[in-house]
Amino acid sequence: MLCRSKIPLQCAGKKSPQPLAEHSPSRCFAEKVPDFVNALGPLSRIWLMIMIMIMASSITTFAVASDSAAENKVATAESTTIPDGSGTPANYPPVLHQRLDQDGVSGTLVIHGGGSLPADVRQAFIDSLPAGRPVVALTLANTDPQPTAARDWIEAEGIEVVAFDFSTTTANVAEPVLASGPLAAAIREAGGVWIEGDSSASEPSLPAEAGDRPTLQPLFDKAVMAELSALLNRRGVIGAGTWEASILGRQAGEDRPATDQRFDGFGPLSDAIVRSLLSVEKPDNLASLRQAVEQHPTRFGFGLDRSTAAVIRGRQVAVVGTGVATIVLAAGPRRPPVEVDVPAGSAFDLTQIRRASRWRGAAVDPGKPVLGPRRVDRGSLVIVGGGGMPKSVVDRFVSLAGGRDARIVVLPTAVPRPEALRQRVPRFLARADVAEVTMLPQSRTDEIESEPFAAALRRATGVWFDGGRQWNFVDAYENTSAVERFRDVLRRGGVIGGSSAGATIQGEYLVRGHPLGNRIMMAEGYERGFGFLPGVAIDQHFSQRGRHADLVPVIARHPELLGIGIDESTALVVTGSRAEVIGDFAAHFLASGDGPADDDDTPPETVPPFITVTAGEAIDLLSLQPLDSQPDTE
Repeated sequence: MLCRSKIPLQCAGKKSPQPLAEHSPSRCFAEKVPDFVNALGPLSRIWLMIMIMIMASSITTFAVASDSAAENKVATAESTTIPDGSGTPANYPPVLHQRLDQDGVSGTLVIHGGGSLPADVRQAFIDSLPAGRPVVALTLANTDPQPTAARDWIEAEGIEVVAFDFSTTTANVAEPVLASGPLAAAIREAGGVWIEGDSSASEPSLPAEAGDRPTLQPLFDKAVMAELSALLNRRGVIGAGTWEASILGRQAGEDRPATDQRFDGFGPLSDAIVRSLLSVEKPDNLASLRQAVEQHPTRFGFGLDRSTAAVIRGRQVAVVGTGVATIVLAAGPRRPPVEVDVPAGSAFDLTQIRRASRWRGAAVDPGKPVLGPRRVDRGSLVIVGGGGMPKSVVDRFVSLAGGRDARIVVLPTAVPRPEALRQRVPRFLARADVAEVTMLPQSRTDEIESEPFAAALRRATGVWFDGGRQWNFVDAYENTSAVERFRDVLRRGGVIGGSSAGATIQGEYLVRGHPLGNRIMMAEGYERGFGFLPGVAIDQHFSQRGRHADLVPVIARHPELLGIGIDESTALVVTGSRAEVIGDFAAHFLASGDGPADDDDTPPETVPPFITVTAGEAIDLLSLQPLDSQPDTE
C-alpha cells in the first residue's frame, strides 16, 4: 500500500491550490483543510500539508524493508531502557545514535531534473556563485552532450568558464584518470562547478569495475571529490543535470553489490537517493527510485521532473522550474510508504526529511515510551507553561537548585543561533540571589563536547531551558554528551526547569516539533524529547491558546503516553511521581487508559476527559489520584 499526494497549497505565483491526487487502496488524508492553513506562510503551509498527509497515513500497518540488520533492528524494550552516553536509548538501532548535521548542506546545490534548463534554474546557479571566481564546466556523457551549452549561458553573465569534457566522443577518454589532476586543480580555484551530460539519457547502469565506465573516473577520483567538498565548504555552488544529479546523493545510478563502493555518489546529500527525468516519459526512473528506497529505508528518495530543479542552501530546499520534486519515504511502524509531490515555487526542510527517513528505516515507534515509569527518581523538575514567571515559581526553582549556593546553567538555544549568542541572563534569574548563572548558547558538536561546556554542567545544581522552538534543542544536543550531563544534574539531586519550549523538551514524546511551524503536533523526525519525565507528552500555553483539542489525537495515536497541558504562568513541579501545580492557573492531564492503540484512529469521544489540577493542588503521576497539597516530610 502506497500513500501518494500532491500538496494542496497556494504556492508563490499560483492563484489556486494544487489538486489532491487520490490513489487507492489508501486515502492519504482528509479533504477538509483546517482554516488556519490559509493564515500560514508558504513554507509553513507546505510542510503542514506534508505532515498531515504523513500522519493521516500512519494508521496502516506496513512491513519495513531491510537495509541492513544493524540499521533495522527494532527496539523491543517493554520496560525501562537505559540511555547510552548520548542520551539515546541504548537498544535503538545504530542509525538513531548518529549525530546529524543540523545545518544541512554547506554552500549551494542546484540539482536539475533534465530536459530544458529554465531561466530561473540558471539564475539560481549564477546568484549562488562567489564573486571573482571562475566556473568549472564538466561534461560527462555517453553520446554527444553539446558541451558548450553550460559555457554559453555562464559566459553570457561575464563569468569565466574552465571546460573539461570527459564524454565518450572525446580523445581524452582513453586516459581519463590522467586528467583528474588538472580537474582537481581547476576546482580548487573555482567558485562553482556545473556537471552536465546527455539530457535525453536515462540513468546509467553503473558497473562493478570502474574501467567499464571510464567517463565517470575523473569525477570519482579522490582528489576531485575532496575539492568538490572543499568548494561547498567555502560556500561555493555545484550544479548537476539529468543523471549526473544522482552523484550528489548517497547512491549513484542503479543498485549494485553492497561491496562495490566506487560509485557510491560523493554525497553532499548523504541520506538522499537522487533520480531525475521522473516525467511520464521515464516511468522506470520513478520505479527505480521506489525500489532503491525500499532497499535502503533509512534514506529518502528525491526525484525531479524535467525542466525542474532543487536549489539547496543549508537545510532549505526550494523547488524551481515548471514541474514537481517528489519525496519518497519508506514504510515505518504503523506508517505506509509515502510519496509527496512538492510543486515549483515551494520549499521544504531537508533536515526534517532526513530525520524522518532515519526513524522510518530504523523501525522504531517514537511514541512508544521506553524510559520507565512516570517519575523522577532523583532531583526535581520545574515545568513551566510559558508566559510570565510568578514569584512562587521562581522561588521554587531557585530553592531546588540550592538557594544562595545555586549554580545555574541557562540554555538559550531554542532560538536561532545568532539570537542565542546574543541572549542575556533571563530577568528572573538576574534578580535572584544565587551564587552563579552561566549562559551556554553553544549548539554545535565541537562546542558542546568542549571542556568549558562540560565543566559548567559538572558544577551546575540547576539547568534552565529557555523558550523558543523545541526542535532547536533536539538539533543542538541530541546524540551528544550534553543530554547525560543534564541527567547528571538530576542524579546529584539538582533541578531541571524550563518554560514553553523548555517545558515540552522535558517529556519523552515531543509535540509541536516541526521546524517550519508549531501547528503540527506529531512532526515526523522530531518526536522524541529528552525524557527527563518519562512516558509523557507536554504541551504549553494550554488554556490561553485553547490547545485541549490538540493533545487528544496525540494520546489517541500513542495511548501509552500521558498527555500534560500546562497553562501560562503556571508550573508543574515533579519530585518522584508527585506533581504539584504552582503559579497562577492549572495543569491538565489526559490518559487513554485503554492500552496500546489499534491501527485505526481512536475517535475523540472515546478519549477520557482531562483531569484538571489547579494551583496549590498535587497529583500522583502513576495513579492520577490527588495528593495532599503539601508533601509528607516525615
